[in-house]
Amino acid sequence: MSLSGNLIKIREKITRAQRRGGFNHPVLIVAATKTHPPQFIEQAYASGLRYIGENRVQEAEKKFSLLPNLPGLEKRMIGHLQSNKINKAISLFDSIDSINSLSLAEKINIRANNHRRKVSVLLEVNTSGEETKSGFPPKAIDDMLAVCEFNRIDVRGLMTVGPLTQDKEEIRNSFRCLKKTQESLNSQLYGYTLKDLSMGMSNDYELAVEEGSTMVRLGTALFGFRREYMKQKKQ
Repeated sequence: MSLSGNLIKIREKITRAQRRGGFNHPVLIVAATKTHPPQFIEQAYASGLRYIGENRVQEAEKKFSLLPNLPGLEKRMIGHLQSNKINKAISLFDSIDSINSLSLAEKINIRANNHRRKVSVLLEVNTSGEETKSGFPPKAIDDMLAVCEFNRIDVRGLMTVGPLTQDKEEIRNSFRCLKKTQESLNSQLYGYTLKDLSMGMSNDYELAVEEGSTMVRLGTALFGFRREYMKQKKQ
């Protein structure tokens, strides 16, 4: 099926999932274009998508240099950010969605000040407790509130990666944990609220939307498995 066809089905599933969860807010689709060539970003843009996510700074830098002018395209860093890549990430991306510690946020705040700009971010929360995942522990409310106080960081919301399991209830609990963390933070913030909940990927985005996700990060659901495209390319 074509990208446009996949997108139609995805939006229909999102609408039904919101109805099941009792939500009606907009859900942004971030096209996860990691490991895909720049042409995939152009295809996503032509299909009406305006948000793309990349996992690696070096890969993104090469791709973005090959893209034509795409007005309104928002580039988001959705993978782990190494400290030595902060300057480059600030210059490349419109948002860094994977701030996983207070120390990383402090470094970004300093670098952003040097660049004389404010960086839009999401705080990554490890809601599954898996050791292989990074992120603030859900109980680290004070650390997350401290990030919200940095003058060169604009915290828009929270992000999580669901647990690697087939147990839907366990996945759902992970997403519920992120929403509770958001509510806890918002109850202690003054002057603004964290609105974004980036949770849900190709294998679990319907569950995430049922639990209030405002942003889903989709790769395979949009583009199919990469090996299929590699096979098509060789034919």
